[in-house]
Amino acid sequence: MIQDLSHLQDPEPEATRRDTGTTESSRASRGWWDRHADEYQSEHGAFLGDDHFVWGPEGLDEAEAGLLGPVSLLEGLDILEIGAGAAQCSRWLKAQGARPVALDLSHRQLQHALRIGGGIPLVEADATALPFADASFDLACSAYGAVPFVADPVQVFTEVHRVLRPGGRWVFSVTHPVRWAFPDEPGPEGLSVAASYFDRTPYVEQDDTGRAVYVEHHRTLGDRVRDVVAGGFRLVDLVEPEWPAWNSQEWGGWSPLRGNLIPGTAIFVCERA
Repeated sequence: MIQDLSHLQDPEPEATRRDTGTTESSRASRGWWDRHADEYQSEHGAFLGDDHFVWGPEGLDEAEAGLLGPVSLLEGLDILEIGAGAAQCSRWLKAQGARPVALDLSHRQLQHALRIGGGIPLVEADATALPFADASFDLACSAYGAVPFVADPVQVFTEVHRVLRPGGRWVFSVTHPVRWAFPDEPGPEGLSVAASYFDRTPYVEQDDTGRAVYVEHHRTLGDRVRDVVAGGFRLVDLVEPEWPAWNSQEWGGWSPLRGNLIPGTAIFVCERA
């Protein structure tokens, strides 16, 4: 699911840029989403819908985008949603006749999936160690789930490659890498470059003991492409959704003002090599 809800943390943690490894990143993500799942679903649940497949704050819908392939061909396919949150995307996939499985690191997010219902199989697990047999799925997808929060995304991609069948498609969305050079502000103050695009140092929010409570990892566009290839995939398409005229919301650093000037989301469409 879509991130950037760090303003909900109370008391306010210290924001910094520092190195952080796999274990610390995973622990921080699990704790953060467990603490903030309620606020997240309350604030953004209506925009996401209970059974829609929305790729990001711009509102690009899979029903129109068809990034997983033609909607008419989803019926009967086994599909893994990674970082599923309340399983909104999986619920839409099931309505198309697919057989989705929704996986998330956060127990509380999956409780919201149970609350909404729909009979989606739910799995609580880390995306770097998928608890499935080889070649279990036809497709895999992730709308702002897992990839931005792990220290080594190739671990995720390698696992996805393992559980996909030959020719399987893997589609995931993340914050567009160019946005890391700009302040995370939706107004005019967020339109000037404030940091190096090439600084890969993770963004960390930590408590007064120095323990990370939120971690997000920056990769350049080139890094993402190389990670995809290293994970055993072929990049088929890279989609940068434009901000639509109907969308007037502000969501963290996303807004109509910024969305009409710089990309906010990058969607990578990959196929298992």
